[in-house]
Amino acid sequence: MPIITVKLAKGRTAEQKQQFVEAITKEAAKTLQVNEEWVTVIFDEYNRENWASGGQLHSIKFGEGFGRAGTE
Repeated sequence: MPIITVKLAKGRTAEQKQQFVEAITKEAAKTLQVNEEWVTVIFDEYNRENWASGGQLHSIKFGEGFGRAGTE
């Protein structure tokens, strides 16, 4: 039973996450030779002010709304 955890910044729509889940489930089942029903995907979503890289918060480094094109 594969469990796949996806960490990402908040802002994706339910439709985007559904498309992602369908694609990753299909590929995981094919590659690992398991039933698609056995594949679990868990999203861990973070606010940009709770995510940093290179010593700087993403909310400051990239600005508000960065990476959200097409999500509204």
